[in-house]
Amino acid sequence: MSNTLLLDRPAARVPHLRAVSPIAAAPAASEQVDAAPAAPARHLPPNTAPRGFALYVGIDEEKAAAAGVSLGVLVEALRRTLGELAPTAETYATVALAPTGAGGRDVDVVRLALHEPSAVARTKNEPEPEDRVEGGVVVDISRKRVLIDGESAAFTFKEFELLQYLVLREGRTIERTELVSSLWQGATDDEAPGERTIDVHVRRLRAKLGRYEDIVRTVRGIGYRFDRHADVVIRYGHGTPSPDRF
Repeated sequence: MSNTLLLDRPAARVPHLRAVSPIAAAPAASEQVDAAPAAPARHLPPNTAPRGFALYVGIDEEKAAAAGVSLGVLVEALRRTLGELAPTAETYATVALAPTGAGGRDVDVVRLALHEPSAVARTKNEPEPEDRVEGGVVVDISRKRVLIDGESAAFTFKEFELLQYLVLREGRTIERTELVSSLWQGATDDEAPGERTIDVHVRRLRAKLGRYEDIVRTVRGIGYRFDRHADVVIRYGHGTPSPDRF
């Protein structure tokens, strides 16, 4: 999956495609009523500063064609939009090439094909780890299980989903409303738990973690979070879901 193809020329324009609508000019300062809130500060490694970003787009030519576009057209549309918003920005686009029929979510295949570090780290060929460990918690995402001091813990499906959701978003405080909307997608109002019911699920989860219960932290008045912990080992596997970064 390591091959990439540079998109240096826009794809031929197809008659039935719609032109990208121009972005409306920003209102004058006197007309602005509510300014957008500033992005929260992110913890950065020492002596580093953001220099740009990568946007991984998961879509193949067949899906693009069904939407009436092509990958080249999408790239040029994004470049035009960026050019209007930030004329001095530099861009570089590649197409991720993967074997025909490669399974998994499109965006995960793209991240792996383009060697995105966290995607590569999760799929490195490593010897099968021993089930028994001397101590600590093993969150085995590939096998959907939790080992505590070498023994398999009897987590319910929802309890594991809750722990996995926090682990995959390490370092980010997750609000109760997000946990409900993400872990009970498609549920009716009667089926979805209330925010306080999440607290009950967390209490049961912590009870099963025993002396390691503090790996799931409470952020008072907001929700819960998981931070990297010396007693916790996380095992990733192929097809691990991508955490939301922003």
